[in-house]
Amino acid sequence: MDESQIKELVRARYGGIAAARDTSCCAPATSSCCGPEAVGISYDKALRMGYSEVDLAAVPDGANLGLGCGNPQAIAALEPGETVVDLGSGAGFDCFLAARQVGVTGHVIGVDMTWEMLKKARENAARLDAVNVEFRLGELEHLPVADDTADVVISNCVINLVPEKEQVFREAFRVLRSGGRLAVSDIINTAPLPGELQSDPALLCGCIAGAVPADQVEYWLAKVGFVDVRITPKPESRELIKTWAPGSSLEKHIVSAMIEARKP
Repeated sequence: MDESQIKELVRARYGGIAAARDTSCCAPATSSCCGPEAVGISYDKALRMGYSEVDLAAVPDGANLGLGCGNPQAIAALEPGETVVDLGSGAGFDCFLAARQVGVTGHVIGVDMTWEMLKKARENAARLDAVNVEFRLGELEHLPVADDTADVVISNCVINLVPEKEQVFREAFRVLRSGGRLAVSDIINTAPLPGELQSDPALLCGCIAGAVPADQVEYWLAKVGFVDVRITPKPESRELIKTWAPGSSLEKHIVSAMIEARKP
């Protein structure tokens, strides 16, 4: 598939997840998304990704769709009064957690390319009365955010969905203020994916087939201007990755990683 086809596949997939509350993460949907079991699965996945029970209790039901691969909040070091931009904000989970940390003097902007996710996130914000959070429709390669807006850009397992990853990092750099921070949880390659996995539509619209090695991410970040780049693989994530596409041995080829960088 070409880039436009992949993008439309991703858009349709995540629009469908928002509409149907599909809780599968980076793998084909295999179970009902409407019952308490699906809610429990999302809860358990979030705990395994590094979120706490306090985090999960602080967001509205339906904000946690179990779609990430880590917890960018753990490395974002958010402070009261900061402005945060979340790339691929989904139903608003990370935005609501960030809003608690930056407080009423701070501001959180979530960006997502699907109307369905946007609608769900805005409904969740209204239920939470989150006055310091807003959600904007847009693509990560062309963020609907002004230059020098954010103190921190976060993202949770979304950049891998975008074919033009270098452009996403360029946009993140643009919207960050001088001294601003990038805090991303995403998947990286540790070994090349077999051809049949690279071309699997379910993995193309998940956070798997788009993964690249850490040195490629480092190259892109440095190229667009970031400094203090640090990529920290999380070997323990392989236990969760095993569940994404059982029998495919994905955990031998990819791992979740924390990606950090700073705008000079």
